[in-house]
Amino acid sequence: MTRCVAWLLMMALLLGGTALAEGTGVADVSDMTDVIDIVTEGMEPVTADMLKDGTYAVEVDVSSAMFKVIGCELTVEGGAMTVALIMKSEAYSFMYPGAAEEAAAAPQEAWAALETREDGSLAFSLPVDALDAAYECAALSRKKQLWYPRTLVFRADSLPLEAWKDEYVVTAGALGLADGVYTCAVSLTGEGRATLASPALLTVEDGACTAEIVFSTSKIDYVIVGGEKYEPIRTNGGAAFTVPVAAFGRKLSLVAHSTAIKPAVEVQYSMTFDEATLEAQ
Repeated sequence: MTRCVAWLLMMALLLGGTALAEGTGVADVSDMTDVIDIVTEGMEPVTADMLKDGTYAVEVDVSSAMFKVIGCELTVEGGAMTVALIMKSEAYSFMYPGAAEEAAAAPQEAWAALETREDGSLAFSLPVDALDAAYECAALSRKKQLWYPRTLVFRADSLPLEAWKDEYVVTAGALGLADGVYTCAVSLTGEGRATLASPALLTVEDGACTAEIVFSTSKIDYVIVGGEKYEPIRTNGGAAFTVPVAAFGRKLSLVAHSTAIKPAVEVQYSMTFDEATLEAQ
């Protein structure tokens, strides 16, 4: 009996702790004290039929700070989507696209193993039905050999506009907007407390559209939109910026550098311009 136990322990060590995986259970509530609510009310799922085939870097929100995702690649192909979740460490050895209880009951061949990619990064490959929707999954702790329930949200607003099929991108050109000045309702959602004055003033010139957005606070010293950095055009009555409007009716990523706290931080937001409210001035 002693030799058998010793052999099992040796095999577990050699296989990185996976030899005993079939005896794993589900983590108790007391083991999960860091759960974060990441699902936003009113989210509209984005499915593969709305996107062009390709591989895109996307941002992912995670319900646990202990589950450290450092990157995510979305692949759209043939009407299906998969993600490669790039992990910070080997803390989790397997993932399962479903509830923790289902993972514990499923055969090991149904689990997604942590893989080392050609560039040396560690990643899980998982199927995904929709972006901007709660993705329930489970992760197996290599150390504790327990399945932990996790919720992920793959953020459609982090997709480049070229990832969308043309019929899902409403631009100034698609709307046939003539050169001139317009107003348009704009909303802001995200991690911080700031809001935007609405409606915003829009300018269309040679088919390109820009907006003057005005924050409810003056303590924002730059924003990043479409990968470009923009400085304020004024700060009286709130920090104001002139930024491009790449599309209407679609969440556009906006990073605001807030000096309201020390040290200053970059806060992730999404802004949406409602084309139904456009009015010429």
